Amino acid sequence: MAPEMEVMSHASTFLLPHEHQHQPDPPALTYALIVLNQRLPRFAPLLWNRAQLRVCADGGANRVYDGMPELFPDQNPEEVRLRYTPDVIKGDLDSIRDDVKDFYLNLGVRVVDESHDQDTTDLHKCVAYVSNSAPVEDKSKLCILVVGALGGRFDHEIGNINVLHRFSNLRIVLLSDDCLIHLLPKTHSHMIHVQLPVEGPHCGLIPIGAPSARTSTTGLQWNLSDTAMSFGGLISTSNVVKEDKITVSSDADLIWTISIKKPIQE
Repeated sequence: MAPEMEVMSHASTFLLPHEHQHQPDPPALTYALIVLNQRLPRFAPLLWNRAQLRVCADGGANRVYDGMPELFPDQNPEEVRLRYTPDVIKGDLDSIRDDVKDFYLNLGVRVVDESHDQDTTDLHKCVAYVSNSAPVEDKSKLCILVVGALGGRFDHEIGNINVLHRFSNLRIVLLSDDCLIHLLPKTHSHMIHVQLPVEGPHCGLIPIGAPSARTSTTGLQWNLSDTAMSFGGLISTSNVVKEDKITVSSDADLIWTISIKKPIQE
């Protein structure tokens, strides 16, 4: 009999407003935030305040500069920009506007030109930087939240999903206004603590990267029981969470996705 796999726990408590955070994350995590060049989700300030390290990928700096004041229409835009100043701007620097770059340089923000590296995406570069720079020694306790990774060009989306696989040893969550996705590596079985006030009910499990010969779940409306999944065959889309704890085990890496409820605000 094969040894039982270690259980990896997941919880989107970073989406809960502070007054609803009555329990610690299982497990307690250190958060970093990466902002890509797409419109900020409405809950971007909440994620910003959760994070201990905030990195803009190239044109993501434009999104923070323009988008954060839009989320606080009754406040002075300059004060909002000063409140939401990134720690680092990193990437090819072919999308950031000159006025935005100058603004952040004058505030002492570190701007790193990586245009010499055309073999990796801006998200890849930022994830590598965060992995090496985040204030946590145990990388299993690091969770990298990424906004702007979903929506826009499809090849960009697929490139961002590929980063989940290339850094499968890290917790990385891609978020949009509508949903979040993250990898469930096959090296573990998984316990997903669903945060019902802010996420669900719609969800999916997708075998991107390789087919799964056997996937089993509990807690879903349509559970899988040693079920095979592959492109060209069955994939679990438009499923529904029925319990606040979901278990997943598989012989292949899976993408977990769940809808995000509206509104979420700080």
